[in-house]
Amino acid sequence: MFINFWYVAGRAEEFTETPLKRRMLGQDFVLFRDADGVARVLANTCTHRGGSLAGGKVKGRCIECPYHGWQFDGDGHCRRIPSLGPDAKIPARTRVDAYPTDERYGLVFAFLGDLPEAERPPIMPIAEYGPDGPLPGWAATIQDFEWDFDYRRSIENGIDPAHNEYVHPTHGFSGENPDYRMPAPKLEHSEWGTGFWACRLAPALAEEKMRAASGRDEPAVIEAGTGHEGVSSVWTFIHPTPEMHIHQYLYETPIDASHTHLYLVNLRNFLTDPADDERVMYRNEVVATQDRDVLLDLRPVETPEDNHHEFFVGADEPIAAYRRRLKEWEARGWRIDVDAVERNRKRVAYAIPCPARRRQKGWVLDPVPLMPGDPAASAGQPETAADSA
Repeated sequence: MFINFWYVAGRAEEFTETPLKRRMLGQDFVLFRDADGVARVLANTCTHRGGSLAGGKVKGRCIECPYHGWQFDGDGHCRRIPSLGPDAKIPARTRVDAYPTDERYGLVFAFLGDLPEAERPPIMPIAEYGPDGPLPGWAATIQDFEWDFDYRRSIENGIDPAHNEYVHPTHGFSGENPDYRMPAPKLEHSEWGTGFWACRLAPALAEEKMRAASGRDEPAVIEAGTGHEGVSSVWTFIHPTPEMHIHQYLYETPIDASHTHLYLVNLRNFLTDPADDERVMYRNEVVATQDRDVLLDLRPVETPEDNHHEFFVGADEPIAAYRRRLKEWEARGWRIDVDAVERNRKRVAYAIPCPARRRQKGWVLDPVPLMPGDPAASAGQPETAADSA
């Protein structure tokens, strides 16, 4: 798991005046909406005696700890310590980590890391969204799932061009097409991601109304593209016909090393009546569940540290490219030392370091231990699919 990326903390409607505890990156956070309507995300551990802030109450712009009534504002500063009296000067060291938030697409993203604003990786954008919602001609649905797998395995599955033929009967022919082959795709690289486009033979759409909207009942060659943005976001564009577009944006938030919360924003430019949302979401869940069932049985459970114990072929080049990116971000010192966290779990309350730690010294909670970075590292990166083949 990595710090210094934006992660979905929850749906916008989950942020209310009732605090909510949420686990991300192996740590607990408190989510709430303050009196100004701003979505807030703070480390959940009170710096006094370790109380759970999520068990407390929202008091105006602050969250109040249920243990001794200490209050923290949305920026993490302690504003009230009742036992010291109303005129007490609050020591700066009492603050908790507070994280930048960005509310868009019906979701609230939290930047879980300490980078200053100018250096942060971007949130994967949704071009079909405007400030007031989906652009004209588009309809959107949002679904979320909590499943028991390593998010990296899920990202790799999302950018795997060959799995559709066997995992999704509605997307491929279950190996019955004698002419099937999936060559290495031509990858396109950006600063924070890698993707590709390809054409493939696909069956007619399974759902009756969607099939009618496509205007075809027979298999046809369709255009589709996919790629990852950052450490845990995937875009997938499927064009069943030149005019019929399905654009999906999947934001994955690691709960811990082996559990993941997935948020799927699905855009479509057909069947845009809200009455069709349920049929679209049903199909999405069917496909997502097919992926889940395969991922739950992968071994090892976590994505391997290198490719030497997996035999890659050309179609696996997107996965090899993603793993090379992971090594780059690890070299920057952004990877959490999960084993160290687990060893100290009963003795140490950690926090994901927030940007304020770059400006202010003296914090009660220790930051999560990180794997040692090596900016010069290049040797030992995962081999390409061609190397493995």
